[in-house]
Amino acid sequence: MNINEKIKTFGFNKVLHYLEKDPQTNIPKLMEFVDHVFPKDEFASQRAAFRSAIDEKNNWYQLIMRGYDLDPQTRITFFRNFILNGNLLSWPIQDENREKYGCNIPWAILLDPTSACNLHCTGCWAAEYGHNLNLSYEDIDSIISQGKELGTYVYIYTGGEPLVRKDDLIRLCEKHHDCIFLSFTNATLIDEAFCQEMLRVQNFVPAISLEGFEEANDSRRGDGVYKKVMRAMELLKEHKLPFGISTCYTSQNYDDISSEAFFDKLIDMGAFFIWFFHYMPVGKDASPELLPTPKQRMTVYDRIRKYRKTKPIFSMDFQNDAEFVGGCIAGGRRYLHINAAGDVDPCVFIHYSNANIHDCSLLDVLRSPLFMAYHDGQPFNDNMFRPCPMLENPDILPKLVRESGAHSTDPQAPETAEELCAKTVPYADQWTPVADKLWAEQQAEKAGK
Repeated sequence: MNINEKIKTFGFNKVLHYLEKDPQTNIPKLMEFVDHVFPKDEFASQRAAFRSAIDEKNNWYQLIMRGYDLDPQTRITFFRNFILNGNLLSWPIQDENREKYGCNIPWAILLDPTSACNLHCTGCWAAEYGHNLNLSYEDIDSIISQGKELGTYVYIYTGGEPLVRKDDLIRLCEKHHDCIFLSFTNATLIDEAFCQEMLRVQNFVPAISLEGFEEANDSRRGDGVYKKVMRAMELLKEHKLPFGISTCYTSQNYDDISSEAFFDKLIDMGAFFIWFFHYMPVGKDASPELLPTPKQRMTVYDRIRKYRKTKPIFSMDFQNDAEFVGGCIAGGRRYLHINAAGDVDPCVFIHYSNANIHDCSLLDVLRSPLFMAYHDGQPFNDNMFRPCPMLENPDILPKLVRESGAHSTDPQAPETAEELCAKTVPYADQWTPVADKLWAEQQAEKAGK
């Protein structure tokens, strides 16, 4: 740790200790201390937003204060691992390595501990993969160790159902106690014993899959799953543990998952964040009719941005919020995906690869042809409401795959990039004029300010 990192760590720990004494009194005084310790231009926009929330005591301030209802040690570890290690300390290291190696360096790594899952949800490709693929404990440990060398301290499990491997995941939390681990999960395996393990390691956060209220959710995930999810959330709240929600919006459930009642229900249950994912027709048996219409997508867009200003929960729409991250974040630009066979995909929805973590290093993956094609091609569209090379720009992905020599990583029913993108061409044709109008209006509004 260099002198600058030591200063940041010392200052951050002082801030945590200061806030723990009396958060309501001391939070308004926080920014003076932060501005004194950290360079003026570092995370300037984030600090401005934080300062505004404190001054106005708005919904973001309310969300911060909700954090002080959590288990104290878990809260402190989350703040230290996510804010300090995962951002303040690691971001300069990532930037240095981006410059040094001339490639993308991810902020987070998604990986599948297993292809096994105890559910079979409509529209989910993972259930097609069977129960035979697994990354070993040693595989995952190596990935994390390599990632930390590059400056990556945020790890996100997907699958399959990651909690099928809950014992190994807890062991990894223990070994890499300086990282933050988030796991997408159907929550049916969260019980009292696992809550106790989460309290013990303090650096594991579930992101529970939920597709709306009971009828909408169980129509996709199976009868009785909604009630099991509610019970899991009750347990997490009782144990004062942080968790959030992951939801996929489709033409069938978009109204449910973007409703004020849904937001209020999640806040009442104790959720701290909700991540919205646009349905992607991945897999040969995928249902293109589940793709939202432009009008439905706009409904989700409008509602999320409305409630983001009023509800004490962090919401992120990964398809409509690309303007905040400069377009597509895949291909290692901000994240990548490693499946249970070790194939490294540029995106959790883009199952094509030319590298396997068993055969090469993580850095070699990031400098492989497909990942360099992402690096050189991003952003894929100047309109930030059309960020994806598959969904909104279906002519791009087949070209990237073909020119890089990548292959499908679907172990059951491989489909070519051309076959995949053929399902999104009609969607892109319908969405493009709406997106172009929205982008033009937004840019005109910004220019007029």
